Amino acid sequence: MTKPVILTGIRANNDLTIGNYFGAILPIIDMAKKRSDEFQINMFIPDLHSFTTSVDHDTLNQQIINNARLFVAAGLPLDNDSIYLYRQSYIPAHSELTWVLDCFTGFGEMERMTQFKEKSGAQSLLSSITSEIDRMESISNQSSAIKGYDYKNEFSKSAGFLVSLLQDYKKREHVSTGLFNYPVLMAADILLYNAKYVPVGEDQSQHLEFTRDIAERMNNKFDNIFTVPEAVKDQNAFFGAEQGLRTKDLVNPTKKMSKSDESGRGVIFLGDDPEVAYKKVMGATTDDLAEIHFDKQTQPGISNLLEILALVRGNSLTDTIAEFEGQTRYGDFKKVVATEIKQFLSDFQKRLSEVDNGVVMAKLEQSERDLTPIANATLLRAQQAVGLRPKAL
Repeated sequence: MTKPVILTGIRANNDLTIGNYFGAILPIIDMAKKRSDEFQINMFIPDLHSFTTSVDHDTLNQQIINNARLFVAAGLPLDNDSIYLYRQSYIPAHSELTWVLDCFTGFGEMERMTQFKEKSGAQSLLSSITSEIDRMESISNQSSAIKGYDYKNEFSKSAGFLVSLLQDYKKREHVSTGLFNYPVLMAADILLYNAKYVPVGEDQSQHLEFTRDIAERMNNKFDNIFTVPEAVKDQNAFFGAEQGLRTKDLVNPTKKMSKSDESGRGVIFLGDDPEVAYKKVMGATTDDLAEIHFDKQTQPGISNLLEILALVRGNSLTDTIAEFEGQTRYGDFKKVVATEIKQFLSDFQKRLSEVDNGVVMAKLEQSERDLTPIANATLLRAQQAVGLRPKAL
């Protein structure tokens, strides 16, 4: 009997952070180990998705391999036959199914995707225009009874503001269509392998719901082509705490630690020199309350460091908080966190250096050979349904 499929992936470009490690890589590997008896685990490197953001084309291929090695250094058992590790672009059905799905997807569906609006600047542009319209309406309502009110100056300011917005809109010409239809490729990634469960973060949950929508749309229009993945609420119930925590930026602890951060000052990369990482932690933003408490609203910086320390040590957050609660020497606390981070990176980088590239490549290539027929079978069902291939007699 074929096992149900759990599918998950992590981007190939840019160095990965400790946030990626503790919030995604480690929980994924723990989940794979625990559930591989009951499920087929598809772990893939979505290298085609790399082009939706800035990428160094000269180093991308090596980065893909490096990220596969990271999984191994973090404990992924390559000898487990129920765990597959593969590169998206090495199975052409991903791209082919994407085009078919594209042609059954509405423009408005993609335009409404929150992540696209955020990354393209569309959301901030719309908010700015709406705010300016509200401002002018308010001025009009409040000043209509004031004789001789100088509208000219206000409308002049408004016109200048709208011109600047149009200039911002012009910059959107540089936003790629790849970013726009990113969710369609993600849907193909999932549907090709009949995946039932897909652990995603909150920022990807809308894309998973779209995957369900397009699968049901195609199934209703044609025969039952696709396996529809479970709804987001059921995914969350299934994975529960296995999804991990979101580590926050050291400099701005109200936002998540992101590998796309340009300055890198608030981000600890897995490839950072341990001494550099130590200094980053010592320079982390805290507060002027001068007493350690876990409160994400009033003390986001301290709370973030407590969470990081718990993750690095492998201890519970409750025990970590109890150890430092009420202490007043922030510098001493930072030294503890910085020392643990330094040791963690030293140990991890040593394990990474010992990973055998030949073994990793063998796993990638074998997984790609094993999964290509499955992906092709799904693609063929879709092609037959839409008329691109003759239906089986």
